Amino acid sequence: MNDLPDTFLRTDRLGFRLWRKADLDLAFGLWGDYAVTRLIDERGQLSREQVREKLLGEIATAEQFGVQYWPIFLLATDEHAGCCGLRPYDLAAGIYEIGFHIRSTLWGRGYATEAARGVMAYAFDELHFDGLNVQALFAGHNPQNETSSKLLKKLGFRYTHDEFYAPTGMDHPSYLLTAESYQQKNF
Repeated sequence: MNDLPDTFLRTDRLGFRLWRKADLDLAFGLWGDYAVTRLIDERGQLSREQVREKLLGEIATAEQFGVQYWPIFLLATDEHAGCCGLRPYDLAAGIYEIGFHIRSTLWGRGYATEAARGVMAYAFDELHFDGLNVQALFAGHNPQNETSSKLLKKLGFRYTHDEFYAPTGMDHPSYLLTAESYQQKNF
């Protein structure tokens, strides 16, 4: 298919674009899935209205900061695969948060790794030189999510501390990947 004209970033199998208000059904297919949200939001199963608020929040983040957890699509089929992207974390220090949420039906196929690597390259190789001061990427995960822990370490992130994450009400293991470390790893 490869019929994704609005993509601004592509990896081997994925295309990234901006969220739109008309994407509520896509967003609900992702964040309305308890398997996806159970480790990122203590509310568990999100209602359609809660998903709409989350979608509008992503759109607002893009309008204000030029980044968001962008929706990702399979290039071969145009199927929505989830989201992956950036959020402001500590702008004064040039630190952005990276995150990824993959549809549960697509887990175990390497999409999170591929999406994260694409966003890392975009952050450090394009955004850094395009006016955003990207010095490092921050990431955290629910302490029960061993898959995310392994993935972040595989991507070169270094554990730094535990940090309280209000949406789950828990302290999450937290990691950092500096621009310098990223360049040295030569992804």
